[in-house]
Formats: sequence, C-alpha cells, structure tokens
Amino acid sequence: MSQHQIFPSILTADFLNLKKEIEMVNNSGADLLHLDIMDGVFVPNLTFGFPVIRKIKSVSEKPLDVHLMIVEPDRYLEDYKNAGADWLTVHYETCPHLHRTIQRIRELDMQPAVSVNPHTDVALLESVLPDLNMVLIMTVNPGFGGQKFIEASYRKISKLQKMIRDAGTDTLIQIDGGVTEKNISKLINAGVDVFVVGNTIFAADDPHQVIANLKKST
Repeated sequence: MSQHQIFPSILTADFLNLKKEIEMVNNSGADLLHLDIMDGVFVPNLTFGFPVIRKIKSVSEKPLDVHLMIVEPDRYLEDYKNAGADWLTVHYETCPHLHRTIQRIRELDMQPAVSVNPHTDVALLESVLPDLNMVLIMTVNPGFGGQKFIEASYRKISKLQKMIRDAGTDTLIQIDGGVTEKNISKLINAGVDVFVVGNTIFAADDPHQVIANLKKST
C-alpha cells in the first residue's frame, strides 16, 4: 500500500449527535471508521455494545474497524461479525491461544489484527505475523481518548517494520493514540500505514478539513 490511511475513532465524538458525526466521516476522505470497545475490566473505561455497533453500521458508509479492549474476546467474535465488524482487532494480552483466535476471525470473514499495549514487546508477534492483516501499536495507554503520544513508540514501530520486512509479509502497521497534524509526517516516515485519530479530528472546529490535512500529509 503506497498511501497511509486515516481511521477516525468515534471514542471522542459527540455521542448526542453520533449520526451527524458519522455522516461527516462518510463525506470525508477517511478510509474506515474505528470503534473502541472497552469492558471496564481490561481497561478502566466502558464504551458501547452490540446494539450501538449495529446502529453505527446502518449509518456508516465506511467499513468498521472494531478494536476489542476486552477480556475473553473469543466468546464474542461471531457477535461482532454479526453486529457489522469488517476488521477485528484483539489484544495480545487477552488471548492465551492467539493463533486460534486469529484463525477464527478470518473464518468469520473479517480482517484479523492484533494490538499490543505500550509495555508489550512487538517481538512476541513474530510467529503470527504471516496470519495478520495488521498490527496495532498502542501509542498511549488504552482506555481514554485525548492522551499524549508515548515517544518510545518510534522504536517499536521501527522494530515491527523490520520484522515485517524480514517475514516478507504485507502486514500493515497501525497506531492509536496521540496522532496530530504535527507528528503524522514523522510517523509516516517511521513506517506507519494506518492512523487511528480521535481527539485531533472530533475536537477540531473543522473535522472534515483536519481529515483532509491528515490524508495529505507526507
């Protein structure tokens, strides 16, 4: 893939006007819509469940990138497929049988991805890289939007990029947390393919323009 992609995260959207926010994304140059699913156990926050995902799916013209920050994700993989997930990300830290989980996601006709928390070494994913469409490096501690980018993430991005190159796969590198118009160019040059962006977009006076600016970055 030659051009980076932008996945707006509705975690920081205006939930009283969610349909309007999603329609803004529909009319923008964004590539997918990112949904953070939190259970209050794996991360210290709660977001939303299947009924809300189904409603979002009915409005969104972009595919849904669903990021599960939950314990025991294997119990619900089929439910997320039925709710409308196109891409499904599970956390390395919550999957004791990671390869099996990835295979099941693919069997359900979703694009499988695995996320790692800031303290987790990407080297732990080496054996499953050929099975993944994408790896999500958390560049903030998961749970809340609007956090500051963790600078040590650059080393993890470089390490993962080398692993992908050595494995000869076309696995995408995605990051989530602290992405701004100021640091996106450096991150593109570091090797990031996919950017999850929340607060930078939805807190802006002109979110549509911000998406355009992020897409144009080089």
